[in-house]
Amino acid sequence: MSAVEIYTDGACKGNPGPGGWGVLLKAGPTEKELFGGEKLTTNNRMELMAVIQALRALKRPCDVTLHVDSQYVLKGMTEWLPGWKAKGWRTAAGQPVKNVELWQALDELVHRAGHSIQWRWVRGHDGDPGNERADLLANRGVEVALGRRPAPM
Repeated sequence: MSAVEIYTDGACKGNPGPGGWGVLLKAGPTEKELFGGEKLTTNNRMELMAVIQALRALKRPCDVTLHVDSQYVLKGMTEWLPGWKAKGWRTAAGQPVKNVELWQALDELVHRAGHSIQWRWVRGHDGDPGNERADLLANRGVEVALGRRPAPM
């Protein structure tokens, strides 16, 4: 499998408010940037969308190192997901899981695409070059959502 390093980030101006997601994909010397946004969303939804869009961009099974600065995404994928699924997409407190449609889409991408994924947490806004680029891309996504920048092709 090809080795791919991915950095993702989400941004929201107000929570809820206009938001964006950004992705930096690196495979050897090749890099690809992705971004997009929504007019009314939350930061957590944009963090999830960034990971979903990153994995959707992969055309074949890959050995992925996925860097996120969101504890929500990291813990959701590495700790909480099995319990949510076992409880019919309910939390330990019995409440419906927030953003369930995004969690379900991400779960399907992770388990059906055949990727080997290593989840890595990186402190946001702390000088990590990949995370800083993903943050910049997420903010471009906010500009798309606000109509200040054309959507990428």
